[in-house]
Amino acid sequence: MTEFTIASFNVKNLIGPDKEYYEFQTYTPEEYAWKEDWLADQLLTLDADIIGFQEIFEEAPLRTVIDEASRRAEVLNAASVPDRSKRYHRKVIFRKLAATGYADASLAYAPNSADTGEPGKRRPGVAILSRMGFAGTPEVIQDLAQPLVIPFQPLRGLDGEAEAGHFTLRRLSRPILKARIPVGEQTVTVFNCHLKSKLGEYIKPAGADFAPEADLTRYDPVGRALGSMRAALRRMAEAWVLRTEIVAELRAGHPVMVLGDFNDGEHATASEIIAGEVPFKNYQWMLRHDAHTRDDRYTAEESRQITEDVEAVRLHSAEKLFVRKSLRDMVYTSAFGGVYESIDQIYLSRHFHPDFDARIGDMEYFSVFNDHITDGSHPEAPYNKLASDHGQIMAHMRLR
Repeated sequence: MTEFTIASFNVKNLIGPDKEYYEFQTYTPEEYAWKEDWLADQLLTLDADIIGFQEIFEEAPLRTVIDEASRRAEVLNAASVPDRSKRYHRKVIFRKLAATGYADASLAYAPNSADTGEPGKRRPGVAILSRMGFAGTPEVIQDLAQPLVIPFQPLRGLDGEAEAGHFTLRRLSRPILKARIPVGEQTVTVFNCHLKSKLGEYIKPAGADFAPEADLTRYDPVGRALGSMRAALRRMAEAWVLRTEIVAELRAGHPVMVLGDFNDGEHATASEIIAGEVPFKNYQWMLRHDAHTRDDRYTAEESRQITEDVEAVRLHSAEKLFVRKSLRDMVYTSAFGGVYESIDQIYLSRHFHPDFDARIGDMEYFSVFNDHITDGSHPEAPYNKLASDHGQIMAHMRLR
């Protein structure tokens, strides 16, 4: 059997020192050294075989962190793992203590196509690190070859589709990185994403220095609500683009894992779009789509087929599978203003679900690294900008 681990890690604004990534936000050389040290330690602690990173502004600092984590793994192993000269070196405990490092791992980086390099207006990308390498060249999904046009249904009494309006998406706010990774005798398609944040989108008028809604001394509740709606709509549209790619992989027969920062809770709309709908309990109870009478309902055979069609392309939250297995429910990866929630996710296709008889593997455990998270309502929170404001999550997998 093949064992492997897969993790998601939002590193929070990784960029070199003295570089303004957002307006007035930089790291001094001392701050950057602290962040690099902390990230290397976190990477060493994770010791995951596959890691999806978010908020990577530049590839070079990430490679430096990875190299430092590998160096620390060598030092740790030299101190804690006995060599062959010790008669007890075969004990299982020492296999658990050993850290693998990433000297032979492959890294795929997807820069943000909206990043022009202009100081103060940078845009982050994503990356995937794999000890198993990649099968083929990883694919970046951000600029859409065909714009996504989402029409709204005309309401009764309005004349035609033009009256209903539509939403058009030409570019994702951040790239989705798609990679096929060989694991044992299987090849798993891994998607790493970072969907649009909950920060409102406000339109700056021509010639103005800022959007009116950004001026909190003239608080505009209606305008800010509209900004939140724009952000939510963009996030859900990005989730749909990702869902389209997921379904294509599943219908091609490929096992799928999706990880990243969804910027939404596990029960929120964007997460539900990515995972797919939950099948209805019994479609025999449901009125047919082409019903002519009140008794026109789906047959038992149709109900079974519909359920199978829905289940075949669903994804399942690794966190929820862990809660079900361990009877724990304390998982969270984000804390702000007294709200604790999981906005970082690992989703698995049914190839790894315990109820699927034809599964190729199982999740044995789910780890959460969140002891560094500081709630934004605490006085010390504004000064904790160097560590990540996200928890790291990791699924422990075993292939059959």
